[in-house]
Amino acid sequence: MSPLHLSFYSAFVLSGLGLAFHRTHLVSALLCLESMMLSMFVGLTMWPIENQTPSFTMVPIIMLTFSACEAGTGLAILVASTRTHGSDHLHNLNLLQC
Repeated sequence: MSPLHLSFYSAFVLSGLGLAFHRTHLVSALLCLESMMLSMFVGLTMWPIENQTPSFTMVPIIMLTFSACEAGTGLAILVASTRTHGSDHLHNLNLLQC
């Protein structure tokens, strides 16, 4: 495994661990999701270059558009929860109380 692959995999795993263990604020969860998407984007960008396959060059762009939609939805949820609950703490967001 090259050091480039190791850095992408470790960034993805550390982001996943941050999402799993550091869930106090919605902003921190959104940042962990964005860092996971960023590591996937960089990995998918380097993959066609390493394999010299031009047919997969559109995949990172499509994934980047889904990432932008995910970020916009996350920020909309953040604004809505801050307006209704007064903070972005995840323990305030209980689906059973809605």
